[in-house]
Amino acid sequence: MISGTDIFLDKTDLAILRLMQANARITNADLARELDMAPSAVLERVKKLEQRDVILQYTARLNPAAVNQKLLAFISIKSSEGMGSNHTALELAKVPEVQEVHHIAGEDCYLVKVRTADSASLMALMRMTLSRIPNIISTRTTIVLETVKEEQQLVIPEK
Repeated sequence: MISGTDIFLDKTDLAILRLMQANARITNADLARELDMAPSAVLERVKKLEQRDVILQYTARLNPAAVNQKLLAFISIKSSEGMGSNHTALELAKVPEVQEVHHIAGEDCYLVKVRTADSASLMALMRMTLSRIPNIISTRTTIVLETVKEEQQLVIPEK
């Protein structure tokens, strides 16, 4: 049995998560067949996993190039905010091109993942949007030349 912050997952829960993470479109009937369980029992477990915020969302993974989001960049941001303040993070999270906002340890305060069409649109984002967020002192941008691996899947323990 695996436990997190008040979340206890048994072997069956972990098996469900493994199957759903591999294919979020798996049907309840297919889940039940894979787990040798009744469909109603599987459905009940999935609903409980959703209610307990173990399963957070169902999404489609898109090819960024297909929607003209070819440039990937990571921006390290230094903020003048005091410890414990989240104002800058919340403002960064509102920006549509921002995919991830991480509060980090070290010299910088935040690491932000952004996708844009090209370098010109990245520059426009930085000049027109990020520069207007109060408390940002400095940014350091790393442009990705090639992505070898990018996925959101978690390693789910066997036990």
